Amino acid sequence: MKNILIIYPHWPPSNLAGVHRARLIANYLSDFEWHPIVLTVEYPFYEEALDWDILKTVSPAIEVHYTKALKIGKPRIIGDIGIRAYKQLKIRALELIKAKSIDFIWIPIPSFYMAILGRQLYEKTNIPYGIDYIDPWVRDISNRKNWRSIGSLFLAKLLEPYAVKKAALISGVSKEYYLPVLERNFKHKKPTDVAMPYGFDPNDHKIVLKNLTYPWDTIKNVEAIVYAGAFLPNSAYFLKLLFTHIAKLIKNKKWNINTHLFFLGTGNYQHKSISEFAEEFEISEYIHEIRERFAFLNILNFLSEAKGVLVLGSTEKHYTASKIYQSILSKRPVFAVFHTDSSACQVMQECNADDYLCEYSETSNESELSTQIETKWLAFLLEENNWMPNYNALDKYSAKQSAKVLVDGMEQALYDL
Repeated sequence: MKNILIIYPHWPPSNLAGVHRARLIANYLSDFEWHPIVLTVEYPFYEEALDWDILKTVSPAIEVHYTKALKIGKPRIIGDIGIRAYKQLKIRALELIKAKSIDFIWIPIPSFYMAILGRQLYEKTNIPYGIDYIDPWVRDISNRKNWRSIGSLFLAKLLEPYAVKKAALISGVSKEYYLPVLERNFKHKKPTDVAMPYGFDPNDHKIVLKNLTYPWDTIKNVEAIVYAGAFLPNSAYFLKLLFTHIAKLIKNKKWNINTHLFFLGTGNYQHKSISEFAEEFEISEYIHEIRERFAFLNILNFLSEAKGVLVLGSTEKHYTASKIYQSILSKRPVFAVFHTDSSACQVMQECNADDYLCEYSETSNESELSTQIETKWLAFLLEENNWMPNYNALDKYSAKQSAKVLVDGMEQALYDL
């Protein structure tokens, strides 16, 4: 069995989204004769709230090693744990490489500065490494002109070429996330590249939390529709069309007063909030937004107990919306709006979960999309056990399949050396 060293500074009980990338892949690597060794940072150095329940989702086959990091200073100048723990992670990685006979190093980013560590470890040990793009490092900041965003972009353009130059593998949640990396940095021979979604671990959905408080517990006879996750600027267009229709139903007294929408864990974004949109459309009585992040298993339990699930994608076609898997696996009807070229549309269609899917494209006008939303939203609200996905069709999007794609990529990269 080969050994893979996964370097990612956050690990359960951290509840950051990126943790699930490393966890989901690592959970299934041993099924393909690769032993996962995770190098991470001790939890007391995390800034975010901890979620101890998430430890229930980690496979016992994963070997985890911890190191320390610099503490957050006052004032907070450097928060990125990849920077605060860089030296310690490098030292511990070299120790593990010496002790464990590592065959490959895999580093998901962000933290983007971890990519540099891959290059430096390769220079010292000659062990091939791969960089996994959870998010693009060099990105469009046209809607964020603050000094931090400008500085981060400058560093990204400066450091990414160095970090990826000697990489044996480039991977990502979507090829669109890393294709510009290959085009910018490799003029001739390119490294092996593979794309695999976050996927899902079906075992996560079997964990039922006891004595859980639900966001709608105080509302009598509520029929909760749940949106879970970040609210992106490019989702606002879809939200406004939906709220327009809801406002019309309320005005015409065709709205079930027991139906409430709960937007959970939407994040600390700078653009106009969901609550503000609800006020603008005069529907605040039925719209509830809680921006603070919820624990992962809490969200899965919330979705499973809701009347239905709401997912709003992006006007950008490359948006993958990994939460579509947890939404479908909640076994509750899913109303969704996505760009027609988004992989999420394909997922929903392949497993027959697209009864209430609305598709956007740049060529369709607002009236067409609005009509889609109006028609399918009404059907969604009246759903009577007609929503019956083929869950077996999701298998190819599972974390196990993603782990296999990564293993195939690493094997090819090793063969090409």
